[in-house]
Order: sequence, then C-alpha cells, then structure tokens
Amino acid sequence: MAKVMKRILVVDDEENARIALSKILTRQGYDVASAGNGYEALNYLRGKEVELIITDINMPEMNGMAFLRELNRSYPASNVIMITAYGEVESYIEAMNLGAFEYINKPVKLEELNKIINKIFKHTANSHPKEIRHETV
Repeated sequence: MAKVMKRILVVDDEENARIALSKILTRQGYDVASAGNGYEALNYLRGKEVELIITDINMPEMNGMAFLRELNRSYPASNVIMITAYGEVESYIEAMNLGAFEYINKPVKLEELNKIINKIFKHTANSHPKEIRHETV
C-alpha cells in the first residue's frame, strides 16, 4: 500500500523564505503548496484538504492573525504553526488563543520545526479525522 503524503500549506509574503521552506518540506516527503498571503491561502483551501498550515504573521493585505481568525470561521479543524520575525508576547498570546498549535520565531530552526510537525501529525493520527467545513458565499 502506498504511503499517503501529508499536505502542508506554507503562507509567507517573503518569496525566498516561502520557496526555501517549501523545498525543505518537499525533500522531507511532504506534499507542499504555498501562498503569498492569507487571501491566496484561503482560495487554495477551497476544496482542498491540508493537514498543516505554516503561516507568517506579518504579511500585507491579510496578516497572519486575520488569516487565523478566518481559518477558525471557515476551517476550524486546521492545524496551524505561526512564524514571525517579531516575537512579541501579545501576538503569541493572541495566536494561541485563536487556536494556533505553535508559535515560533524566525529564523526557523529546522530541528525545532520538525519536532513540532511530528508532534502535530502524531496528535492528529491519534484522534479521529475531522472534516473540513466549507462555507458558501
């Protein structure tokens, strides 16, 4: 039986960071998609199943917190890792209260990120799969 690849969505307005993280995760065996902002990510999520979303906080158009709020409304079962170059206690608390699984600072340490990803996938493997809800506009 073929192993099903976990799909990760990387959301970051910094193209180089987005591409680099996507390539690393792809080499580790994940099916990776990427988006340059929260609006692009929400458009991608329509009709797609994603096991994990890794998103930057500081982005133009729709920042990471607004994106996380919208995920809570439209896709409440989403697993989210927030990343930021500006680690502030207030944004950490807000992200965690909005349901982020973890909040990490840039530059992202791959060992730390891999531990978090493994923890998320272990957690989701031990729970019942949740259906992604889609709202019609």
